Amino acid sequence: MKIQLLPSTFDENGSASPRQHLACFIIDDCVAIDAGSLAMAASTDQWSQIRDVVLTHAHLDHIAGLPLFIDDLFSTLDAPIFVHATREVIETLEQNIFNWAIYPRFCELENVNGAVMKYQPFEIGKEFFVKHLRLKPISVNHRVPTVGFIIADGETTFAISGDTAEVDGFWQSLNSEENLSALLIECALPNELVELADASHHLTPLGLQKELLKFNRKECSVYVINIKPMYRETVVRQIAELGIENLQILEIGQVYEW
Repeated sequence: MKIQLLPSTFDENGSASPRQHLACFIIDDCVAIDAGSLAMAASTDQWSQIRDVVLTHAHLDHIAGLPLFIDDLFSTLDAPIFVHATREVIETLEQNIFNWAIYPRFCELENVNGAVMKYQPFEIGKEFFVKHLRLKPISVNHRVPTVGFIIADGETTFAISGDTAEVDGFWQSLNSEENLSALLIECALPNELVELADASHHLTPLGLQKELLKFNRKECSVYVINIKPMYRETVVRQIAELGIENLQILEIGQVYEW
């Protein structure tokens, strides 16, 4: 299984920056987990293959590229883009994004080949399939309804937390997995902004360290994601100072294979 965090931020020379404003993870070049930078940074090969977008939640940094992606592909689609999300997230998208005032309601539109977008609601705790992947959505602790996922392709299994603060059920689900190759876990803010982290339901490096004590799969590789760009250097330094075994920062643009 391959996974890539798409770039979303650029430096003064116009090159992709290691900072992450938007969240979009591409699995095997054909399935997107979140869509923050999907329209802006997907490769030509990914554009031609991605017809399934799975959402953790509806915050802007996770859905910003979705309307643009469908818009760009509108006339060429011979099958709809399937948006997999909880009913709460779908309702939020319909009320606040695809509402004709902000962007067209694509679920009501067709091109010459038929529908261009369809919603595929899923329920927390119930596994579902997207292409060759089996996904189990698990509720996490964020300011809005949010899920993490355990994702498997029959050979490899990994987990992604989505945005979260302190949580228990997520770890219980991960600890029950026998063969977990990797965990992608958020750590958004530095330790000195713990009050902001608590209010916005995010983790700091010290909060992440505390959460990882609940994780029994010590042999599993852990990758940090969702570092707020203004604090990246500080968060990376604070994480390094903790010396947590098997933990590293997920690098933007790099393709990981497990």
